[in-house]
Amino acid sequence: MTDAPDGPPEGEAERGARRTPRVGDSGSPVGSTLSIVLAVVAVLAGFLILRAITDDDDGDAGGLGTPTDETGGTPGTGSSTSVAGEQPTTTPPPTGPVRTGATVVVANASGVSGSAAAMTQALAGAGYEMGTAGDATGENLATSVVYYVEGDAAAQAVASSVAAEMGGLATQPMPTPPPIEQGLGAGTVLVMVGADTAQQTLADLAGATTTSAPA
Repeated sequence: MTDAPDGPPEGEAERGARRTPRVGDSGSPVGSTLSIVLAVVAVLAGFLILRAITDDDDGDAGGLGTPTDETGGTPGTGSSTSVAGEQPTTTPPPTGPVRTGATVVVANASGVSGSAAAMTQALAGAGYEMGTAGDATGENLATSVVYYVEGDAAAQAVASSVAAEMGGLATQPMPTPPPIEQGLGAGTVLVMVGADTAQQTLADLAGATTTSAPA
């Protein structure tokens, strides 16, 4: 028989106790269990965040309606809604001779008999509204001229067209009194036929074919 205690020496028991890891109730190390729990929580959190982002994207896409352009219409349809207070676009006036809106009277200032009547017929055939031809007062003219009632825009436009069709004559405001023996009557444009245009057709004066009357 000896006095030596049963089991390992005291020093060896303490060293063995320090090397033994702490365990939980389940027998697994506490550090490993905590790491697993944190990993699971991180995965669940990431899944929930990804799902929330996906739901937001789907909601934005589903809420989009038919796109509209800046005028309020649907692109590609050619239709638009006018903006309040916006003025509609006006169509520019057509270019070309203006043959209506004023009555044209022809006076013979050439000394060639029948010149006023012939030019009256020619202008009427071109579509102008004609008055009665007459004789000019004063001396005969070597160069024809077209007068219009000053301040009458329609008369000025018609006078410009007549002057152009007669070879590019000058236009001037109407003198007072008008230089025609019979008076103007309802006329607001006066053609003074001088020696340069007497007994000539519009085709001769314009250097082109005769202008036909509008349908």
